[in-house]
Amino acid sequence: MDDSQIISLVKSGDVDSFGVILERYQSSIFRYLYRLTGNYETALDLRQDTFIRAYKGILNNEVKVSFKAWLYKIATNNTRQFFRRKRIIAFVPLKEEKDKAIAGPGEDPSESIAERTDVRDTLVRIPHEQRVCMVLHFVEGFKYREIANTLGISEEAVRKRVARGSQEFKRLYGTEEVS
Repeated sequence: MDDSQIISLVKSGDVDSFGVILERYQSSIFRYLYRLTGNYETALDLRQDTFIRAYKGILNNEVKVSFKAWLYKIATNNTRQFFRRKRIIAFVPLKEEKDKAIAGPGEDPSESIAERTDVRDTLVRIPHEQRVCMVLHFVEGFKYREIANTLGISEEAVRKRVARGSQEFKRLYGTEEVS
């Protein structure tokens, strides 16, 4: 069943159908939020809020873009609000079970925890707008056009943010001392 069919079922009152959406997207949304915030608990909270907002949005609005892009836009906006409210930069906890839980497709959960933590700590230091574009592109596999549609910006802006973010990441990561 594709997303539009599930959305139709949810709109017609079949609340249980939303569980299919949760199963389909909860892991990728969590990984995305975790990479943006660098904090396990914050990512869990933001994921929950993202799906609550998505459910309410399905009931109250017409989803005009791809559902996946719309869901990532909600997650991105939740993260933006979180950082506005908190004005903090979170750091990644060093707990192996949490690292295993957030390993994405193709990632080895047994990979050096210190190395993965260094990468995440560096990524969190990249300006938010650049970090969002980088994670959507490099980690979630979005094309520039999809990112532009998701964030409501031009493809050229996405290209610039990815390029500048990549350059800043290389600069910051290259000067980091690996523990």
